[in-house]
Amino acid sequence: MDKIKCFLLDDQINSIERLKNLLHQTNRVEITGELCDPEKAIDQILQLKPELVFIDVEMPRMSGFEVIREIRNNLFFPKFIFVTAYDQYAIKAIRASAFDYILKPIDIDDLKEALERFTTARKKFHIPESCCLTNREKEVVELVTKGNTSKEIGEKLHLSKHTVDTHRRKILEKLNIHSISELTITE
Repeated sequence: MDKIKCFLLDDQINSIERLKNLLHQTNRVEITGELCDPEKAIDQILQLKPELVFIDVEMPRMSGFEVIREIRNNLFFPKFIFVTAYDQYAIKAIRASAFDYILKPIDIDDLKEALERFTTARKKFHIPESCCLTNREKEVVELVTKGNTSKEIGEKLHLSKHTVDTHRRKILEKLNIHSISELTITE
C-alpha cells in the first residue's frame, strides 16, 4: 500500500520530533515536510500537496484554524489531524472538518487508529490515474466530498450552480458511478 504523504506543523520542534518518531514507528507515512512557522507552512503545504497534515492549534501569529482556512481558500483540501495539548478546541476542530483530534502527549495507539481510519477513508474514494477529469472537475469532486452543495461549490469556484451541476454530471459519467453519494467519504 502507498505510504500516506504527511506534513507536520507545530511551533515546538520537540513536538515535531516526537510525532516524527511515532509516525516512523507506524511505517505507514512519508513525511514530505515539517515546519514550526505556520505562515511559511501554508506555502509549503500548497507546494508539496500532502494528503494529511498534522497541525497544532495554538501557534504564534496564526492558529491552526487560520492555517486550515488559508489552505482551503487556495482550493487545496488535505485532511487535517490536530495534535494539541488543549482539549477545549475539539468542538471547533469538528466544525472545521478536522479528520481527527489527538491530545499531547501522543499515544501511539491513538495515532495508529487515526492512520487506520485515514487509510480506510482513502480507499473509499479514489480517482483512477487513467481517468481524465479536468482540473476544474477535480476541484468539484474535492468540494463534493467535503459535503458542499452545488450552490456552495459555485460560490467558492465563482461558477453558476448550473455549471457546477454540469460538472457533476460529467464526473459521474467519467467515473462510471450513479450518484454523488458514491463520491462522499464518511468520516
